[in-house]
Amino acid sequence: MQEKTQELSDAMKKKVEPKNLSKNPILGTKFTIAISSAKGGVGKSTFATNLALALKNIGCKVGLLDADIYGPSIPKMFNINDKPKSDGQKLEPIIKYDIQCMSIGFLADQQTPMIWRGPMVTSAIRTFTKKVNWKDLDFIIIDMPPGTGDTQLTFSQEIKIDGAIIVSTPQEVALLDVKRGIKMFDKLGVKILGLVDNMSFFIGDDQKKYKIFGEGGVKKTAEEFQKEFLGEIPINPEIGKCGDDGKPIVEANPNHEISKIYLDFANKIKSTYL
Repeated sequence: MQEKTQELSDAMKKKVEPKNLSKNPILGTKFTIAISSAKGGVGKSTFATNLALALKNIGCKVGLLDADIYGPSIPKMFNINDKPKSDGQKLEPIIKYDIQCMSIGFLADQQTPMIWRGPMVTSAIRTFTKKVNWKDLDFIIIDMPPGTGDTQLTFSQEIKIDGAIIVSTPQEVALLDVKRGIKMFDKLGVKILGLVDNMSFFIGDDQKKYKIFGEGGVKKTAEEFQKEFLGEIPINPEIGKCGDDGKPIVEANPNHEISKIYLDFANKIKSTYL
């Protein structure tokens, strides 16, 4: 039994070792930024959509790739119900809010469960990175699925990712998974741009801050692994409402205090690469 356990452990380690493959950039884009969360439900897709819109608002040409194969959110959050067109060779991204968008959700009914095995996931990723006609982008923002599974491995091993941002909430249970995610990206040679503390607090009617999920955990984790702490995003009902309405808050209300936080993130990224 012990020998089998060791064999399994060795196999898992081997799977995440960097492959001796040349990483290919996504054609039609200058820089690829992955938005990751090691745990679901921390606001990763909300962050990805609003960051893409903030980059667009400061003059960048932006694409948004929904690589969350098992739970695509972009069709709902951008209110896109159309199917992408094809010339027989490549898919054309759907343009919404001046963002070039692609999602597996465009190709399936929103209520259809995504029951995919590993090889199917890999095939879908290759389609979206090699067979989509992305046009003259400064940045493509990739909304990764949560966790450290096949999708993350395929992207990190085959695609040139210029930087990753890890989104988390401050709870200890979420931070345990974040640490695994940091180690995965480090092992695969993907630069981590920093960590974001999402849903870090809310401001009550008495104007006091309430940190219901804990305090300082994401920043401490960033310091522990010597990564940059990019900042906090508070809980605000408008964020969820705008997403549900199909018009994220940065697009719906660019002057909102939350939109200004995303603008700061966007300016940091733009100044780093352009």
